[in-house]
Amino acid sequence: MPSTLRKCLAMAVGVATLLAAEVTTAVARPAGPSPMEQLRQDTEAIHALGISGVQARMITPDGRQSVASSGTADLITGRPVSADGYFRMASTVKTLVATVVLQLEAEGRLSLDDAVDHWLPGVVQGNGNDGSRITVRQLLQHTSGIHDDLPGYTTPEEYYQQRYDVYSSEQLAARAMAHAPDFRPGEGWGYSNTGYILLDMIVQKATGHPAHQEIEDRILRPLGLDQTRWGGTSATLPRPHARAYQLFGPDSVVDVTEQIPVEHESLSFVTTTRDQNRFLRALLGGRLLPTRQLAEMKQTVPVSGELQQSWPGGRYGLGMVERPLSCGGTYWSHEGGDGGYITLNGVTDDGRRSAVVSMSEARGDTPEHILEQENAGSALIDHALCVRAPSTP
Repeated sequence: MPSTLRKCLAMAVGVATLLAAEVTTAVARPAGPSPMEQLRQDTEAIHALGISGVQARMITPDGRQSVASSGTADLITGRPVSADGYFRMASTVKTLVATVVLQLEAEGRLSLDDAVDHWLPGVVQGNGNDGSRITVRQLLQHTSGIHDDLPGYTTPEEYYQQRYDVYSSEQLAARAMAHAPDFRPGEGWGYSNTGYILLDMIVQKATGHPAHQEIEDRILRPLGLDQTRWGGTSATLPRPHARAYQLFGPDSVVDVTEQIPVEHESLSFVTTTRDQNRFLRALLGGRLLPTRQLAEMKQTVPVSGELQQSWPGGRYGLGMVERPLSCGGTYWSHEGGDGGYITLNGVTDDGRRSAVVSMSEARGDTPEHILEQENAGSALIDHALCVRAPSTP
């Protein structure tokens, strides 16, 4: 056999052996679950914690959607959870408010460096509070030091007593002024719902319209988010929706669906996983803010040590949280929890991949249960954003 032919034959045998080894290795290595199967597993893992109902939706860069649900929408009837069910948006509305404020800044109608007193003279004062030293930016970033003091319930009895109570924004702001600041403006970080109530009031002063109307006109209508609605003082939600439950302690699960949200004047929105995904993708994709304002939103500071337990490595921008991904890089989110509904979400920095999970039971009886629920929801978001398309042969 000529030497050239021998060499070619040897090379062919070597290549064939190598390919066979690769095939064997590939067959021996267990394949991970598909993205849809992973989403289904994660929703079932959340339900397995004792949470009554879970619905989740993720969207890939090519626009394909995957939905999964687990548990029941009604502990009495056993009705299944709808993948298109409404839920209270709660604090995720803060991202909508921040977007409107940054749009107004882009239009020259306010400045992030404006003092609160410039817009709301005399509202932030007393017990060491000073609205002349707090800026709009600090309200957006939770660095104002304003103490948070919203009405709430910790027992079933308090829920039944308070669920139809109605407060004005001025009343809620006044509650916070009864306390000394948690720290001097700009010298710490502390989550403050009251800060965003003040921002709602500033939006109304700057535009002449309630903040919820500006959100509708500037964000919801242009994006076609017709499943996101302001509820005002309504104690109910549109259908379909899962009943909302609160775990107050052993053998104490209460249906808390019917209630008027405390921040009803501007932050009382209901939404769906479809609309929340679409909003987050539009925002990070640059469809709602000019480049400079979106960059401002992404300027972050570390969250408090207490919140680091729930958001490890978390940093807060202007109405958005930046969190690390297990596969590298970071994502943006703003979760919300109100009246039994707990929602986590996330979108990649380029706005191309997103996920939302809504849970219709809050296990708020112990710090361990709260963290357990938070971690399970965070794992679902991380898996959805880190998913990789299966390789082709």
